[in-house]
Parts: sequence; structure tokens; C-alpha cells
Amino acid sequence: MNYIITGGTGFIGTHLANLIAEKYPHANIYNLDIVEPGTPLPTVKNYKPALKSGEKHKATFIYCDVRKTIEVPFEVTADDVIFNFAAVHRTPGHPDYEYFETNIKGAENVCAFAEKYGIKKIVFTSSIAPYGAAEELKEETTLPTPNTPYGISKLVAEKIHMTWQAKDSARQLTIVRPGVVFGKGENGNFSRLYWGIRKHTFAYPGRKDTIKACIYVKELVRFILWNVEVRKSMFDIFNCTFEPAYTIEQIVKSIKKVSGLTQSVPYIPNSLIMPAAFCAKLVGSPMGICPARVKKLQISTNICGKKLAECDYKFKWTFEQALEDWFEDNDKKFLE
Repeated sequence: MNYIITGGTGFIGTHLANLIAEKYPHANIYNLDIVEPGTPLPTVKNYKPALKSGEKHKATFIYCDVRKTIEVPFEVTADDVIFNFAAVHRTPGHPDYEYFETNIKGAENVCAFAEKYGIKKIVFTSSIAPYGAAEELKEETTLPTPNTPYGISKLVAEKIHMTWQAKDSARQLTIVRPGVVFGKGENGNFSRLYWGIRKHTFAYPGRKDTIKACIYVKELVRFILWNVEVRKSMFDIFNCTFEPAYTIEQIVKSIKKVSGLTQSVPYIPNSLIMPAAFCAKLVGSPMGICPARVKKLQISTNICGKKLAECDYKFKWTFEQALEDWFEDNDKKFLE
């Protein structure tokens, strides 16, 4: 059998390839992507790789654009497993049509590829974006109301995968909706938060109780692999977050504790921070500060992880232990 990872050069795909290679040293792992491992992403400033220095990607790279019909140079079998991570996801950051072009057409082509070869197992990494931005608690049964092109495209992609699964009762589909995913090579919110605290450039923007549901990347890929190896149900959707979710103040305190930072973090009311963010945007958004990002920081990602917590999967790390493991991955020098 083969482990096929679309978008495998990315943050989550790289960690999944590491996990599979660790568990099954002789496994055939294929990374179908348009970006070769080791290539800095042009859309990410100061890009940091998920791989450690000198470490090679554990999957065989195959150039593949999921927006087109998928063809591969290896023998595909019905026992293969597909992990579909290929997506345009950073938001804001892309023209609207790019989210639809890649995320929807990609879902169609991945499912068509699986159907062509009789592949029975797919894990699709969706997002919490289909829920839409709102303070209310979101469970897997919550009606999705996406309010961004990214969220809309991900919801449509979910439906495409669900249609594929419904055609054959022998097909197994898992849809995961991760919260904020952190860990080595994330190039995202947690790294920016750490450096913001360390450099005295982060302040609580308008509130301290914003909920930021999150998951450690190594825990996420362990759960993803568990789904194709252990779980018996043929279809399921899981929010992938620690339960209960943490507030931004709790996250900041844990980051400081694990990494040894002692810097104080001030609180800035909205009456001051929004005008400042608007001015920052006018001069090119230094440190990534702009009204859209500040507003995003203030909206809770109040995602319920109770279903994951109560299923048969057993977490390996607590939140604080996950931060410690990430810190160790960076030789206890920083978090990035």
C-alpha cells in the first residue's frame, strides 16, 4: 500500500510524513505538491521549515497540481490511503478566486483519483472557517455559516468528499476541522505571539478572554493516522482542538512559563488599538499590524473539542506538554 499526501510539503503534511516514517520505516510515502520541500514559501515572510536542520522530508516528492487531473508515476492500489491537505489557506492573502480554484477543484480531482483506482480511505483536512466568525460555541453539528471565500471553499470541498463517500458504503472518510495548529514550522499565530511577547511588541488587543481553540501539530497527525488505522466508522467529522479551549491570556501565560519569558504583556483598549492599526496599515503594516488582523485577534475561535476528547483516541500531550515538546524541537531557544 501507499500513503499519498496531497499538499505534503506543507506544515501538517511534513509532520504526518515524519510520523508515518517513524512508525513504518519501509512505507511508501508520496508527497503530491507543487512546492518542493525546502522551498521557502513566497507568501510567508521569514519562512521557517517544519524540518529540523539537515533533516530531509520523509516522503518521495512528486510534482502535482491538484487543480488538474491527477496522474502519478507509481503503481496505485485500492489499499492506498489519501491524506488531502492541498489547499490555499492563508487569509487574508490571496485573491478570492484562488481559494475556490484550488480548494474546490482540488477536492474534485482528489476524489476522482480515488474513484479511478478504487481507493477506499481518505482523510480530508478542512478548517474551522466553515463555521464562520462568531463568539458562539461551535460543535460538529453546528450549521456552517462561512463568511469568507476560504471558509466557503472549504465547506464546498467537504461536501465533495462526502458525495464521494456516499457512493460506496465501503469507503471511509474522515473530515477534520483543526483549530489553530501550532508546532515547529507553523509560520503562524503562535510563532508570531511568542516573538511578540519576547520583543515587547504584543499586547492584549481589546480583550484578554478571547478564546483561541488550538491543537498541537504532532497530536493532530497522530489522530489523523489513528483514524485510518483504528476507527471503524465509515464517515465522521471531528473538531480537532484541546478541550476545553484556552483563552489568549491562558495561552500567553503557558508560552511564557515553558519558554522562560518574563516580559509583561500590556492591555490596550479598542479605543486606542484600532486607530493605531489603521495608521500602521497606511505605512505598510510593520510587524503585520493592520485592522483586519487586530479584528481577527479579537474574535473567539470558540470550537468544541468534546467529541474528540470523548472518542477512543488518547491524547499524547497536554497543552503545556505540547508547548514544551515544541520548545525542545527548537533546542529550547525559541518557538518557531
